[in-house]
Amino acid sequence: MPTVSLDYDARDLRACIAMMKGGSKTFFAASRLLPFRVRAASVALYAFCRVADDLVDQGGDVHANLSLLKHRLDMIYQGTPSNCVEDQALTLVVQQYQLPRLFLDALLEGFEWDALGRRYQTLEDLQTYAARVAGTVGAMMCWIMGAKSSLTLARACELGVAMQLTNIARDVGEDARNGRIYLPLEWMASANIDVAQWLNDPQPTDIVKAQIARLLDEADVLYQRAQSGIAELPPDCRAAIFAASSIYGEIGAQLRREGLDSITRRTVVSTTRKLVLLAAAWTQVRWVYAKPNQPLPLEAISFLVDDQQLNFNAHGQKHYFPNRAMNQRIERIIGLLERLENEKIGRKSS
Repeated sequence: MPTVSLDYDARDLRACIAMMKGGSKTFFAASRLLPFRVRAASVALYAFCRVADDLVDQGGDVHANLSLLKHRLDMIYQGTPSNCVEDQALTLVVQQYQLPRLFLDALLEGFEWDALGRRYQTLEDLQTYAARVAGTVGAMMCWIMGAKSSLTLARACELGVAMQLTNIARDVGEDARNGRIYLPLEWMASANIDVAQWLNDPQPTDIVKAQIARLLDEADVLYQRAQSGIAELPPDCRAAIFAASSIYGEIGAQLRREGLDSITRRTVVSTTRKLVLLAAAWTQVRWVYAKPNQPLPLEAISFLVDDQQLNFNAHGQKHYFPNRAMNQRIERIIGLLERLENEKIGRKSS
């Protein structure tokens, strides 16, 4: 992977960081530890994913919104992006890193499942969903960092799945009030919970709390697996991903300390605790190592780490901005995203 060493003024990233902070506080916190050579590309990925998620989730014709996004991806991978700044920024990332389209297509499929209110019968079904909306993000981050072996990508995908399971456990009540349920229906049935009645009046009963604990246990298994993948990342990227894993894991730990009630309250990790975890990541990550005889990837993420699929999807893109040096391309990403944030601020004030 090409390596670029640039001395950025912190002000150059201000607008991008503001966008991340407004969307995902954990991503924002962990991104502070990323090296500059990766940070710009990660911000570009985040911007496109956020805009795509908003478009699909805004209502209206879900299939029309998805068709529009797929067309935008077609143009991005043809090297002729639309005037949308997030599309132009993503095109630069695609060209610099030969990012497989497979990841983005799977992400959009997950957004579609969300918009259609899809429910999941088994844990494996839920993992299949999480692989799309979060495992793909782990894979893309791993890819732009330069770790492209199937096993390392698998561990990155599984870290994304773990984070999504944590999100689901934390948001059970909020989802229920929106008529959504992500807990496996098989679990609810085995606990004699009538889903329709519970959605009508969600309460933090001991039986429901047991399902939340069960989901957190599944996430913890994947957090442990992911450590081997973190050890295989470039040294300058490990602390950031270890910090993100630690902060998300802390959400689950805090939820347990609060009695597993994610129905009447939303668990939050304090800023002070996040800072402690960020600081600790610098030293603790040194003790992380790739374990021998690692388990096979989850079946749910296997399609994301298939060598033949990745090789097929990583080739054939046209070059975009062919006359720009690598540092100019990265600076352009930051400039485009700053413009996007300024446009959003302008729309809100008008």
